[in-house]
This record gives sequence, C-alpha cells and structure tokens, in this order.
Amino acid sequence: MSEEPEQQQDEKTTAKSIIDMMLGGGKSGTLDSESLIKETQKRVWSSLKKGYEYDYSVDESDTFLRKHVAQKLHMIVMFVDLVGSTDMALLLPPEKLGIIISSFSQEMRSVIRHHGGYVLKYVGDAVIGYFIAEESPLVVSDNAVNCARTMVDVIERGINPILSEYDYPELRVKIGMDFGENVIVRYGADQVRSHVDILGPAVSIAAKITALAKPNQILVGDDIYDKLHPSLKSLFEKMEWTDNRWSYQDKKTGKTYKVYAMHT
Repeated sequence: MSEEPEQQQDEKTTAKSIIDMMLGGGKSGTLDSESLIKETQKRVWSSLKKGYEYDYSVDESDTFLRKHVAQKLHMIVMFVDLVGSTDMALLLPPEKLGIIISSFSQEMRSVIRHHGGYVLKYVGDAVIGYFIAEESPLVVSDNAVNCARTMVDVIERGINPILSEYDYPELRVKIGMDFGENVIVRYGADQVRSHVDILGPAVSIAAKITALAKPNQILVGDDIYDKLHPSLKSLFEKMEWTDNRWSYQDKKTGKTYKVYAMHT
C-alpha cells in the first residue's frame, strides 16, 4: 500500500502548524485568547480593588536598545492611543484614573511582549511599541497585526466588563502602525542612564495614521500591508480620505502613501 497519502497528510499538517503559528501570534505559538482574557480580568479587578498590582520592572526594551545604539534596524512601530481619557479625567477621582490608565498600559504591554514586540515608552494615555523585523519581516508583520487584534479583544472582553462592574467608562483605542528602517539614538554619553529612543519615518507615519483612526480601528501603512499573509490581507480595505487629511507622499513612488483599515 502506498505511503504517499500519509506523507502528504504530514506535509499538510506541518504547513498548517506553521501558518497557525504565524497567524496565532506570539513567540510561544497560538494565543489562548480565553486564558488571556481571564488573566487580564483578574489583574484589572485586583488593581481596582487593592490599588496598583503590576510589576513595574524595567522593560527588556531598554536593554535591547542600549545594545544597538547608533544602528539602523527594520522595525514595525505601533501606536496604541486610548480614546476618551480627557472625559474620564473629568469623571473619575485622580487615584482611580491613575489605576485605570496604568492597568490599560500594562495590559497592552503584556500583549505586545506575547507577540514578540517591545514597549518603547508610555506617553500619557498612549503606548508605543515596536517589533524588530530584520530577519523575518513577513512573520513579524503578521504578528504585529495579530497583536493589535488581540489588544482590541482584551479591552472589549477583558478590561471593559470589569470597568462596567464599577460603573466606570469603557475603554476604546486607536491603533496605527508602519514598517521602516529606524535608527536607535542615545541622548547623552552615559551608556547606562542616558535616554534612548528610536527615530525614523515609521515612527512619524504610525503616529499620524493613528490620529486618523476611529475608535477601536486598526490602521496599517502599505509597507506592512504588502507583507501580510493573504488571510490577514483579506481583513483590510484601502482607506480613502476626501478631505485632504492624508497627503503623505511615498518616497519610492511619489504617490500618496496607501493606508489600510481592518474591517470592524
């Protein structure tokens, strides 16, 4: 009896596992969404009940950046901007607002780290992350998009139900990201204490398209969209703004740089 069907089946299984790993996100393979949601709810509930409950140890990002000062690296830069924090500041006591913003930021950090990225910094009510894409830009692009999808899921099914129990406003986010070569800079001679950051077009474009996003909308630049697996590409549609809100020129083509939005 021929073994070819069995071999073909093994090849299909292997291929499916690879695709599942790519699309499921994370360094550890497919993300267990339900477990993640439950863990998120436990942490947020505990923080609201007892105060700050998160580990504020230094992120691995700082160590990574200091090792690569003055180098240019291909990255995906992601902005995660919390919507409505100004209104919350008017409604909530300062200590409660602080806990909610902190919980949001740390939960977004957890999702970013699960998908192989780093948190660059927290800026008020926004989280800026990045994903190193030197070796596998296609896989990293898929991971970054799945990271954004997971963030919205964590907020909607993990954080918001807990906030609702306390009659607090629900959270929504705008997420924008782009791919490009960025340089790592250190502001000072001290190799340990001087501030480190990243500079490049991807940072600027990610920030600008995030500002154009609607609540709970994910926007990606064309340089990410082109690298996505077809199954993820099918979730996006090209954005068309008729009021000249977006006029950034693609330096390669001279035409308006394309931006894509994930279907809601």
